[in-house]
Amino acid sequence: MLNKKKSKYELLAPAGDFPMLVAAVNAGADAVYFGLKGFNMRAATKNFSVGDLEEVARICKPHKVKRYLAINTIIYDNELDELEKTIKLIRGKVDAVICWDFAVIKLCKKYKIPFHISTQASISNSAAAEFYKKLGAERLILARELSLGQIKNISKKVNIPLEAFCHGALCVSVSGRCFTSQFLFNKSANRGECLQPCRRTYTIKDEDGNELKLDNNRVLSAKDLCTLPFIEKMKEVGITSFKIEGRNRDARYVDLVVRVYRKALDKKLNKKELDKLLEQLSLVYNRQFSSGFYLGLPTNNDFSNIENSASKEKKHFIGKITHFYPKINVATIKLASKVPVNVGEKIIILGNTTGIIHSEINSMQINHKAVKHANKGQEIGIKVPALVRKNDEVYVIRTR
Repeated sequence: MLNKKKSKYELLAPAGDFPMLVAAVNAGADAVYFGLKGFNMRAATKNFSVGDLEEVARICKPHKVKRYLAINTIIYDNELDELEKTIKLIRGKVDAVICWDFAVIKLCKKYKIPFHISTQASISNSAAAEFYKKLGAERLILARELSLGQIKNISKKVNIPLEAFCHGALCVSVSGRCFTSQFLFNKSANRGECLQPCRRTYTIKDEDGNELKLDNNRVLSAKDLCTLPFIEKMKEVGITSFKIEGRNRDARYVDLVVRVYRKALDKKLNKKELDKLLEQLSLVYNRQFSSGFYLGLPTNNDFSNIENSASKEKKHFIGKITHFYPKINVATIKLASKVPVNVGEKIIILGNTTGIIHSEINSMQINHKAVKHANKGQEIGIKVPALVRKNDEVYVIRTR
């Protein structure tokens, strides 16, 4: 667990599952946001159940990490009864609900649950901010289309905590209210089901079948947001909470990005420190980086020119922990992948309780005999730096 100094800026991390949650807490997040199965914008993520909320609290409360539940999809009439049951069940088990549908707002007020207005509401001016404040919102998550100057103007006119994204994926529609997936696959982004057709490669054809060659055929795939280079300007405009996007990513992503922004929020960094942290961000999943709307309107340069990720490292699943011997800090791993394993490689271990552990294979044994290489089907023994658990997943980290 990182020794976290008290900062006037909240760092808010995504949690799509328990390994991500534990990683966020251990890396120094002040708060986490997550969804329940149904009623949230990341339906493809593992998400949590109402029954998991006690375990979420057990992990978060000792570190004074706030818990925000996202119920930020469109709600239909036939779901109102189920929605009310859910709201009643989560009362007292979360610190706030992130929402924008007025049915959710109404129920939060009815059951006296604090609520934050989601970026889905596209709050872009002080009049809208004042409206939601009078409605009873404790915080506003501003529209992604705002510049730093516009955010500063809102913060001066309306006295309410403001939240803004500082890092992570950007939807091609920016606000997230895209209908492309709905039109093509009947999977609505506004119901958390987006299949991300914007991330695909496209060609343009006319009616005769003639193709137009494009310099960049990822014409709908926006680069990821990264505010680290101008984080000091972000601090000056009245933002209370800095939010990392990424509930569909993994614990390694959360661990690294939270640690980077924790450092940036806690102190002013010099150029050398910033460059080093930017290099670290490039190691995990990204589609290259953009400043979004914060410093001005995006241009053609804010569209990604890579198919998937530009990360400099990639994780490869190799197997699961079969035994852990705490007296000697040795774990055995049953190799279940075609990926060979070698002495000297970096690994990570992921688990619901373990979170994420970084290590390196300095030595390796099979049947108590030292080896330098191992393959699928073999069971290896390695030293690990901390407690791990049976069935924790193990990955090797390799440069692309």
